Amino acid sequence: EIFELKAELNSDKKEKKKEAVKKVIASMTVGKDVSALFPDVVNCMQTDNLELKKLVYLYLMNYAKSQPDMAIMAVNTFVKDCEDPNPLIRALAVRTMGCIRVDKITEYLCEPLRKCLKDEDPYVRKTAAVCVAKLHDINAQLVEDQGFLDTLKDLISDSNPMVVANAVAALSEIAESHPSSNLLDLNPQSINKLLTALNECTEWGQIFILDCLANYMPKDDREAQSICERVTPRLSHANSAVVLSAVKVLMKFMEMLSKDLDYYGTLLKKLAPPLVTLLSAEPELQYVALRNINLIVQKRPEILKHEMKVFFVKYNDPIYVKLEKLDIMIRLASQANIAQVLAELKEYATEVDVDFVRKAVRAIGRCAIKVEQSAERCVSTLLDLIQTKVNYVVQEAIVVIKDIFRKYPNKYESVIATLCENLDSLDEPEARAAMIWIVGEYAERIDNADELLESFLEGFHDESTQVQLQLLTAIVKLFLKKPTETQELVQQVLSLATQDSDNPDLRDRGYIYWRLLSTDPVAAKEVVLAEKPLISEETDLIEPTLLDELICYIGTLASVYHKPPSAFVEGSRGVVHKSLPPRTGSSESAESPDTAPSGVQAAEQPAVIPTQGDLLGDLLNLDLGPPVSGPPVATSSVQMGAVDLLGGGLDSLMGGGGGSFAPAPSTAMPANLGAPLGSGLGDLFDLTGGVGTLSGSYVAPKTVWLPAMKAKGLEISGTFSRQVGSISMDLVLTNKALQVMSDFAIQFNRNSFGLAPAAPLQVHAPLAPNQSVEISLPLNTVGSVMKMDPLNNLQVAVKNNIDVFYFSTLYPLHILFVEDGKMERQMFLATWKDIPNENEAQFQIKDCSLNADAVSSKLQGSNIFTIAKRNVEGQDMLYQSLKLTNGIWVLAELRIQPSNPSFTV
Repeated sequence: EIFELKAELNSDKKEKKKEAVKKVIASMTVGKDVSALFPDVVNCMQTDNLELKKLVYLYLMNYAKSQPDMAIMAVNTFVKDCEDPNPLIRALAVRTMGCIRVDKITEYLCEPLRKCLKDEDPYVRKTAAVCVAKLHDINAQLVEDQGFLDTLKDLISDSNPMVVANAVAALSEIAESHPSSNLLDLNPQSINKLLTALNECTEWGQIFILDCLANYMPKDDREAQSICERVTPRLSHANSAVVLSAVKVLMKFMEMLSKDLDYYGTLLKKLAPPLVTLLSAEPELQYVALRNINLIVQKRPEILKHEMKVFFVKYNDPIYVKLEKLDIMIRLASQANIAQVLAELKEYATEVDVDFVRKAVRAIGRCAIKVEQSAERCVSTLLDLIQTKVNYVVQEAIVVIKDIFRKYPNKYESVIATLCENLDSLDEPEARAAMIWIVGEYAERIDNADELLESFLEGFHDESTQVQLQLLTAIVKLFLKKPTETQELVQQVLSLATQDSDNPDLRDRGYIYWRLLSTDPVAAKEVVLAEKPLISEETDLIEPTLLDELICYIGTLASVYHKPPSAFVEGSRGVVHKSLPPRTGSSESAESPDTAPSGVQAAEQPAVIPTQGDLLGDLLNLDLGPPVSGPPVATSSVQMGAVDLLGGGLDSLMGGGGGSFAPAPSTAMPANLGAPLGSGLGDLFDLTGGVGTLSGSYVAPKTVWLPAMKAKGLEISGTFSRQVGSISMDLVLTNKALQVMSDFAIQFNRNSFGLAPAAPLQVHAPLAPNQSVEISLPLNTVGSVMKMDPLNNLQVAVKNNIDVFYFSTLYPLHILFVEDGKMERQMFLATWKDIPNENEAQFQIKDCSLNADAVSSKLQGSNIFTIAKRNVEGQDMLYQSLKLTNGIWVLAELRIQPSNPSFTV
C-alpha cells in the first residue's frame, strides 16, 4: 500500500496527488504509520492549491517531531509561503511553523515570523501573534533575543481588534509561564485600547481581553468605575464564558468602589439577571454556573437576595444540580424569604432520592441556625418529619436537632421526649452519637437517662469510635449530675474504654476522666459540664482569603473545584496567587483572630525538660559567638580563687559585714567578640547603646527579625524588655506590600523557658500599605518547654490575611531574671561550695569603664543582685546571684581591676 501511495504522490497529475495525500492523511488519522512517505509528501508542498497545501501541512505537523532531519527540507517552502501574495497561505505557513516543535528548525523561522508580525493583513498578524507564544514555549531565550516580545506589546495598540485579542492572549500565556516577568505592563492608555477592541472581537477574543483586564489594578475608584461601565455590556453576551469573565472583572473592581456610590447599587442590580440566565442552560453549564454563583453569594449575597425562586429545585434536575441549588438556597435564606424556603425544603424531604432528602433535612437545620426567628418553625417542621418514621429522615433530623440545641440552649428541650421514642431505629453512627450527646447533655431532664445510655453500652465494642467517645462523655456527664445512681455505670464504661479498648483516643479520654473523677470531682464538674460556646451560623463558608483568591478565578476550573490552582495544577508553571484589590471607602476594623496560626514548624530537639545541672551548664555556655580563646577552660587563677574562697576567705567575708549590697543585672551569656548586639553580658553594662527603662533593665535596640521580601511585604522588627516583673516583646509591624494587611495573630513554638504570648496580638485597625504600627506584646513563661539550640532560640509564627510566616530570634536571657533573685548570704556560701567544677564557666567582658559600685547598681536594674563585695590585691570581687523564671539559680563572681577595662566573670 505504501508503495502505491508513493507512486501516486510522485504523479504529474494534480488531482491524483491530492487524492494520494488525502489517503495518507486518512491512514495517519486511524493510527497507521505513514512516516516513510515523508520526503514524497513534502515534495507536494510546492503547489498553489490551498486545499493540498493544508493537507501537506497537517501531515508535516504530525511527523516533524519523529523526522526532524527531514523536516528541515520544508523550511524553504515556509519562507517562500510567508511571502505569498495570498494572505491565507501566509497565515497557514506561520501557523504551521508554530506547531512544528523541533528545535533545529526554530532559528530558520525567526525571519519569516518577524515579517508576518508586521504584515499588512490583520489575519496574518493575528496568526503570527499566537505563533510567538508557541515559539516561546519551545525556546524562550530565542524569542527574547529576537525582540518578538516587544513586537507583541506593540500589537496591543493594533488597529484590528482580533490582532489585539491574540496579542493579549499570547502575552498572557507567556506571562503565566514566567510569573516574574512584567510582560503585560498595563497602563490606563493600553487599558483604553483593550476596552475599545473588546466591542469588536470574537467571543474568545473578548474572554482573553477580559481575563487580562481582571489582572489590572486601577489607580483609583474612578478608573475602576469607568472600566466597570465599559465591561457591563458584556454581561448580556450569548456565550456563558464571556459572561463569567465579565462577572469576574466586575466582582474584582467592585472592591474598589465605595458602597455609598449610586453606581455601586446599579452594578449590583445589573449582575443578577445574567447569572440567572445562565441557569436556563443545559445541566452541565448550570452546574458550572452554580459553583461560581456559590462563590459570588458568599462574597456578595446582596446581588441575588431577591432571586431565591430560580434556585428552587426542578423535579428533572440531575442530583449534582439539585445539591448545588440547595446549598445556595441556604446561603440566601433570610428573615424575608424563610417561609418560602421552609415550605420548599419540607417538600424536598418527601422526595425519593435518599441523598437529596438527607441534604434537605440538614438544610432545614442550617436555616434554623442561620435565621433565629425561624428556629421554632424549623423545629416543628423537623418534628413533623420525625413523625413520618422514615428511617433516614429521622436520623438526619436528630443530627440537626442536636445542633439546634447547641445554638439555642434551654429553648426547645421539650422535644427530647419525642426524640427518645426513636432510639431503637437509629443505626447510623452520626445519628447514634447525636442522640447520646442529647441524653448526656440533658440527663437531668430525662428520668430514665441511665437506662437509655446503658442500652447503648451493651454493644460498646461493636460501636464506631465516634459513638464510643460520645457514650463515654455522656455517661461521665450523667455521673456528675446523678452521682449516687450511676456509680456502677461510670465504672463499667471507664474500664471498657481503658482496659478493654485498643483505640488510643478512647483510652486517653477514659484515663483523663478517671483521673479527674478520682482526684478532684469539683474540677471534673467544671471541665465536663462547662458552658459550651454557641455554634456559628455558617460552618461551611470558604475561608475569606481563599474566597478572595477564588473570586479572581471565576470562570475557570478553580471556581468549580473551589480550590486554588496550586492545589490541582502539577508543578509551579502557570500558578500565580491572585488576590482582590484592597477595599476603599469602608473602614472595616480588623478584629484580631482568636486562634493563633497553626503549623509552627516544630524544632527537632527531643521534647525533654532539661535537668537543673544541664540547664545551668548550657546557660553559661551559650554559643553566641566563638570565645576569644576557644571553649572556656578553668584557668589557674580560677582554681586559686576557688581555693581561697573555700579556704575561709569567703566565710570571714560573709561573717563580717564588709559587703556592699548594691543592686545588679547581667546576663549569663558570653560577651565575646562577634556576639550579636543585645545578647551578651556587655549589653547589661550598656556597652552597645541600648535603651534604659523605668526599672533600669537593659533593652536592646530593635533589629529586623523578618524582612519584607521573605514575608510578602510584611516587615517585623523588635526587641525584648522586662519592666516591673513583666516581660514583653516590643514589635514594629511595617506593611511594605501593595495591599492592606489585617487579621494578625502570633504563636511561639515550644522553647527552653516556656515563653508564650500572654494575650492575642492586638492590631486595632487594618495596616495600610507603607504604614507601621508599634505593639507591645505581653509574654509569660507558662508555655510548653523544650530545650532549644542555642538555649535562647525562639521560633515564632505570625499570621495575617495573606499567609503564615515563620522566623526565629534570640531573646536576651536577662528578661528571665526574676525580682526575688537575691540569695541569702549563708545559702550563697553553701551553694557556691557545692557547685561541681563542670558547671563553672569563665567569660571576659571587654571595654567597660565602670567602677564596682556603678556596675553593681547597673546590674541590679536587670535583677542580678550583689550578695557581697570585697577587695583582693587591688581587685574588686563582686559575688552575685540571679534566679531564672524556671527557678534555677545562677551564682557569679565578677572580678574588676580599677585600671583594666576588661572584667572577668
